[in-house]
Amino acid sequence: MAKEKDDVMQADALAQAARDLKAEIAKIIVGQDDVIKLLLISIFCDGHALLVGVPGLAKTMLVQTLSKSLSLASNRIQFTPDLMPSDILGAETMDKDRNLRFVKGPVFANIILADEINRTPPKTQSALLEAMQEKSVTVGGTHYPLDRPFFVLATQNPIEQEGTYPLPEAQLDRFMFMIKLDYPSYDEEMEIVRRTTSGDLPEIKAILSREQISEFQKLIKKVPVTDHVLEYAVTLVTKTRPGTEKSHELATNYLEWGAGPRASQFLIYGAKCHAILSGKYSPDIEDVKAIAPSVLSHRMVRNFKADAEGYSEERIIEGLL
Repeated sequence: MAKEKDDVMQADALAQAARDLKAEIAKIIVGQDDVIKLLLISIFCDGHALLVGVPGLAKTMLVQTLSKSLSLASNRIQFTPDLMPSDILGAETMDKDRNLRFVKGPVFANIILADEINRTPPKTQSALLEAMQEKSVTVGGTHYPLDRPFFVLATQNPIEQEGTYPLPEAQLDRFMFMIKLDYPSYDEEMEIVRRTTSGDLPEIKAILSREQISEFQKLIKKVPVTDHVLEYAVTLVTKTRPGTEKSHELATNYLEWGAGPRASQFLIYGAKCHAILSGKYSPDIEDVKAIAPSVLSHRMVRNFKADAEGYSEERIIEGLL
């Protein structure tokens, strides 16, 4: 009983920490409440996130502000066509005594901002795969663990096709969420212009330490989930797979293939955290629905018929829900 009481107190502390983080981030970032909530969920679930939006929506600034409020070491990697894997992971070099020495690359930090990740070729994109999945890198046959917690928060511009390389499906699947940013409202844009053209921006305080983040990540794993919520999440994912027993009509007509088992895992992880941030101690189906578009949209591949008839990923997911 005492242990359950401690878990409840810790869940309340997590919800309060999220509110404090949102308030701190709001000193710099105007609006984008849903985006910030999804970013916080991905961090408390030990997941990675891909932010997609047109230029000028403060994607980079949002990630930088978040890293400051979490008191974590962060590095920004600008992805360009000539970027090499060694520019991310590091490389072995020879010192003055002619001994090989490993020089760590920018991936050795807690938060990696992979800016415009689709501007570099697949060979370099894949350099992040082991880091994202195993939280380690291997260079020259030697295994190097990364500092924990470790997050990759990547940005991508959806409108430019010239000089870009689509992310491989295997790498897309490593991202817990694909978070789409939209233009601010008129009032929000007025506030953005007012803030950014009238002096220095305020300082960001660190709200959480890495130890607190690790404790909250452990807490999320302990949140109980009822069987009917588990069944709903798994059924939702299996509906996206065309040609299977449980496939939905929309999947059969408009998808080449659907989401894999990692989507089911992320739906439950994310629903747990969404419930805690909403003041509940166990997720329900509404928590699964709330995060489903961000979990599923980048794990489904549409066919030509979907393009011809205007069926976007969002429209398909809406039908599945």
